[in-house]
Amino acid sequence: MRYAIPDLASGEHRYHEIEIEKSRFITWTAFIPDIASFDVLLAQARAAHPNASHHCTAYIAGAPGEQNAIGFSDDGEPGGTAGRPMYQALEGSGLGQVGCVVIRYFGGTKLGTGGLVRAYTQAVVQALEDLPRRPFIERRTLRIRIDFAGEAIAREWLATQDALIENADYEADGVTLDIAWPRERASDLSELTSRLKGRLTPLDVSL
Repeated sequence: MRYAIPDLASGEHRYHEIEIEKSRFITWTAFIPDIASFDVLLAQARAAHPNASHHCTAYIAGAPGEQNAIGFSDDGEPGGTAGRPMYQALEGSGLGQVGCVVIRYFGGTKLGTGGLVRAYTQAVVQALEDLPRRPFIERRTLRIRIDFAGEAIAREWLATQDALIENADYEADGVTLDIAWPRERASDLSELTSRLKGRLTPLDVSL
């Protein structure tokens, strides 16, 4: 599966701020490959803004449509007015491995439930508009063994299949390649085996 993710380093976040009826809504958006990464982001947001009224959250720690590694929280706002609208904005973006914290400083004017939903949605949607993105390809691991004469042929063919070589282990009689293969594509090595005249041994596959 291919999808877009935030083009941010682990531990990095993007800052965006809006003001509505004198309340400040500060959005931190980050690359979230797993739930632990989101826990770190939330802890950093709380530490940076300890006096904020709310730290509302939403994340998708996986591909778009992920059903398990997701979460959202209203953090004291009326139920359903913050975390869920934030999550829906993330979901609607088509991004995966993304999360955000919206930090609110109350400005003295109550927004009502409808106003809160609109404010938290707007805070996330606007933050995502300027978020850098990059494509992500889900992969599984293949290992093959070939002789030295076939290595250049194998590398050239694997590049045409959008496969990445993660490691090469050289021994006296050949080389073992660890390959990150696109999960969306069947692991059919018959063409490469033919090019190498049968001098290829599949070792294992991580599904």
